[in-house]
Amino acid sequence: MFVPNFAHMIKKEWRLKQQPESGAAENLSAELNISKDLTDLLFLRGVASFDEAKAFFRPSLDDLHDPFLMKDMDKAVDRIAEAWGSGEKILVYGDYDVDGTTSVALVYSFLKDKGEVDFYIPDRYAEGYGVSEQGIQFAKDNGFSLIITLDCGIRATDKARMANDLGVDLIICDHHIPGDELPTAAAVLDPKRADCN
Repeated sequence: MFVPNFAHMIKKEWRLKQQPESGAAENLSAELNISKDLTDLLFLRGVASFDEAKAFFRPSLDDLHDPFLMKDMDKAVDRIAEAWGSGEKILVYGDYDVDGTTSVALVYSFLKDKGEVDFYIPDRYAEGYGVSEQGIQFAKDNGFSLIITLDCGIRATDKARMANDLGVDLIICDHHIPGDELPTAAAVLDPKRADCN
């Protein structure tokens, strides 16, 4: 069997992260009573002291950023509160991949006892990735007036227009890079928006 040798084609540009000072990793390893390998991983993540390791392994809610620093968070919260107050149906919509389904599970489990809420995971083969026309039509046909998208939607400008035309509001929660135009929505939450600090 012929196995081609591609070694000559591989451009070797490994960029190794800064390694801890000699002895620093060993000291932290002993102080935390963990292996040197784990200590090396901590150093690569910027954790170099006992106190930093404690904060890393036992985080506090006080360590979190104020969520209202994210652009449109106030709009998203207001729109959800409005939906609850007026008895609207909310559809939690996420992609079929791991971060999409996990996001749906978390948000749905939080919202389900606070109003009429359901979830929608698009069919990978029939609908593809992202917000689908079928999903928006499902929301309209089943009386949902608000869709919260998770892990998708930042480039779904055409789907956002469709939802607007059908009288369905969108709150887009995504972490992918936006296109040149943001979708028209009640709120667009994405830390990669150029105007989000």
